[in-house]
Amino acid sequence: MKPEHVPIPRHRSATGPAILSMGFRPFFLLAGLWAAAGLALSIVAMLGPVTLPTAFDPVTWHLHEMLFGYVAATLTGFLLTAIPNWTGNLPLQGLPLAGLALLWVAGRAAIATSAVIGAEAAAVVDTAFLAAVVALTGREVIAGRNWRNLPVIVAVCLFLAGNMLVHAEAYGAIDAGGAGVRLSIAVIVALIALVGGRITPSFTRNWLVKRGENDLPASFGGLDKVALATTVAALALWIVLPDSNVTAASIALAACATAVRLARWRGHATGAEALVWVLHLGYAWVPVGLGLLALSHWWEALPQSAALHALTVGAVGTMTLAVMSRATMGHTGRDLHAGPALTIAYPLVSVAALARIASALWADAMLPLLWLAAAAWIAAFAIYLVVCGPMLVGRGPHGDGA
Repeated sequence: MKPEHVPIPRHRSATGPAILSMGFRPFFLLAGLWAAAGLALSIVAMLGPVTLPTAFDPVTWHLHEMLFGYVAATLTGFLLTAIPNWTGNLPLQGLPLAGLALLWVAGRAAIATSAVIGAEAAAVVDTAFLAAVVALTGREVIAGRNWRNLPVIVAVCLFLAGNMLVHAEAYGAIDAGGAGVRLSIAVIVALIALVGGRITPSFTRNWLVKRGENDLPASFGGLDKVALATTVAALALWIVLPDSNVTAASIALAACATAVRLARWRGHATGAEALVWVLHLGYAWVPVGLGLLALSHWWEALPQSAALHALTVGAVGTMTLAVMSRATMGHTGRDLHAGPALTIAYPLVSVAALARIASALWADAMLPLLWLAAAAWIAAFAIYLVVCGPMLVGRGPHGDGA
């Protein structure tokens, strides 16, 4: 199988460290490291052996770092690699890329020590990273007049706004009723619906065509537009009116529309290649999470936290791991084949999601289920680091930095 590339039209020769030759390299490495280490650290912080000098309580710190540490790094790596393909401009490389990565690291350090340096100072350092990402990527998309992908930049702006709200709410500056967290989660789920809705059927089609299949995923059409619009509208209602019957009904409708959309992409025919079926698995968690979120409004026995972990651990965790591993292999010149280790890693994220959901429903087994969820999540990203880490820091099979 030949590597599947979307070549960058222009590329500056990389003479420095390979890890600084393209944006996905440092940020996917940092994302993988923080997915595992950040969760492990949050566990020991919640259990008490370690007390972080942060102004956040342990649960808020965990939530913030998974969203604005892990997810933000993954999103940045994706954008810095995809945007040169969209615009034809040179990618960010070398010292500027190193500076952006160090700004992300500074944000993690600032949040962890915010009780020492001050909540306001920590918020400034932390939000500066996403502000820089918005400035860099927005400039490229606008300069290249690539209006088709402008919604992605708008989404990053909203993600930054969500981070600002989380800070303001955590420090008592405002009482927005958790709107910052809802906005942040809604933005990432909407991005999965938008971008995941492009790449999942596209990569599935390419793979099936290579195998000589004639029955291919449905092309983007009216149903896809309705499903996307319904999902975005439902998520917007959830941000501002989380307890409304109308919101719950809209979310239920979005779950059904998303499930129908996914069913048209022939995921059942991709079982021979984990690098393809994992995209369907990640996308499947979106209608599951939305369905649970709607159900939690009417069924008191189902805590909303179960639905949120279906969306975050299940949908976001699976889809980001899938995209990181695929892009790492594809853009470093490797064959697009998952191999046995990643084939194990992908379902481990779903194990983590299922265990976390079950822990919210089964009080007597909550602690062992939480441990299972944590172990599965950490193992999945440890496998990613073992398999893809050397690809991220080393040169390609032809000795270049691409």
